[in-house]
Amino acid sequence: MAIYSHSQLATFDQCPLKYKLQYLDRLDADHPTTIEAFMGHIVHETLYKLYRDLQFEKRNALDEIMGYYKEIWEKQYTDDILVVKGEYGPENYMMMGEKYVSDYYRHYAPFDDMRTVDLETQELIDLPDGNKYHVRIDRLGCVGNTYYVCDYKTNLKMKSQDEANADKQLAMYSIWVRDKFRDAERIVLKWHMLAFDKEIVSERSSEQLDVLVGETMRRINDLERCTDFQPRVTNLCSYCIYRSYCPPFKHEADLAPKAIAEFKKDDGVQLVDNYAFLVSQKSEIDGRIKELEGEIVAYAKQFGYTTVYGSNKKVAIREFQKVTLPEDKLAIVKLLQDKGLYDEYSHLNYSKLNSSILSGCIDRDIIRMAKIEPTYRLYLSSRITKG
Repeated sequence: MAIYSHSQLATFDQCPLKYKLQYLDRLDADHPTTIEAFMGHIVHETLYKLYRDLQFEKRNALDEIMGYYKEIWEKQYTDDILVVKGEYGPENYMMMGEKYVSDYYRHYAPFDDMRTVDLETQELIDLPDGNKYHVRIDRLGCVGNTYYVCDYKTNLKMKSQDEANADKQLAMYSIWVRDKFRDAERIVLKWHMLAFDKEIVSERSSEQLDVLVGETMRRINDLERCTDFQPRVTNLCSYCIYRSYCPPFKHEADLAPKAIAEFKKDDGVQLVDNYAFLVSQKSEIDGRIKELEGEIVAYAKQFGYTTVYGSNKKVAIREFQKVTLPEDKLAIVKLLQDKGLYDEYSHLNYSKLNSSILSGCIDRDIIRMAKIEPTYRLYLSSRITKG
């Protein structure tokens, strides 16, 4: 049995290959972290100091806490931290974090909204399947018998109420709070959206938490059963610190240190450039062919021809009826069912069947019946560079 965290499960959901590289292979990353994650880390450290000192009856003035923020930024920042948005440098993110901390300080001073129970917890939940779930709460507070699971968020997207109500991370943490503090009558999940100087709250019933535990165990089971850690390409790939290991981006990483002359001599670059040129030519030719087909049909109709002759070739024209059904497929299915015709016109869903065979999620006899062999499709698109 193993210990799992929200970060691990979220990474697997985001990209199975990234999960494998980070948590199973434990490879050295291309960059220690991203500038967004670094800024969030420094903000969290600063707020931890604020509340840790308060536990010892030491209240930092605003200029003291801001001085601490700048000190640890300068001490921990390194030039190899990944900055994706080239128009915004590290100094911009440093000022963003400064604003988040100062806004928070002014909003909550003198910090007596609740009593701090714990900070940056390092606890575990025992799951029914024998695994354990890591609990790391930024700040756990209470007012009487109401406990608050607080989380600091530094991202630029405001969390909606629906997102808060569906959030798994703090909800899982609240299970530990429920089991640890038997006097808890209410457990409130609270997100401090620092970029907006706002907070959003949510609560869970015991029934909802029981369902969440089952969902979490199913997610862990999917992770443990996975043997084919395929990369999942999304917009978040620009922020990945393992791109040099990832097949969709490995060639780009290999090209990065090459000088322009050496870059242009790369076999892959030349192959793709030639391929792109021919595809562009083909697109122009296909477009012209379509135009000519329309002109030939119009010419044939004008003179009543069904075949038009050239010097060495001829073109025969055959008219047929094209059927276009309504986009509402459910209405078509219902009508066919009502008329007793559905079985006659329904067919095997080969796409779904193929997917089930490849994933192994179907009877083994059906898998053995299939022949599985590699094939390839090429997708040409514009190359988007980071910066």
